[in-house]
Amino acid sequence: MADRLTQLQDAVTHQAEHFYNSIGILQQYAPSSPFPGFEKPGGKPPSPPPQEDYAALFAKLITRTAKDIDVLIDNLPSEDSSTELQIASLQKLELENQEEAERLEEIVTRGEMLLKTIQKSLEEIAASQLHSQALESNFSLS
Repeated sequence: MADRLTQLQDAVTHQAEHFYNSIGILQQYAPSSPFPGFEKPGGKPPSPPPQEDYAALFAKLITRTAKDIDVLIDNLPSEDSSTELQIASLQKLELENQEEAERLEEIVTRGEMLLKTIQKSLEEIAASQLHSQALESNFSLS
């Protein structure tokens, strides 16, 4: 559960960063509004408009992060989830984990057997090449 909460916390943090950065872009590139009587002579010229479409970029980032947050919230255990249900779920996951571990062991065993076969074949090829080279050198000496 802590892992899901950590993921949710990270997603909320990312969302806050997206909002913060989008506001910074707005402040940087938005034209200033005139306030009568408060204009400074020779004020700062407006920044050139950005080359990239930051509005679309941040809209996508904010939307995607909001969807991620919704998914994470939906996957949190409900209040109706009892200890017995959680134990049963953990037991099921443990059983699945053991089955996958057995499958992995079988795959590793087959891989090791294949590796031995390949190594034996390479040794035979090397021996054959050495034998062939020895015959060629004996033939050329004659």
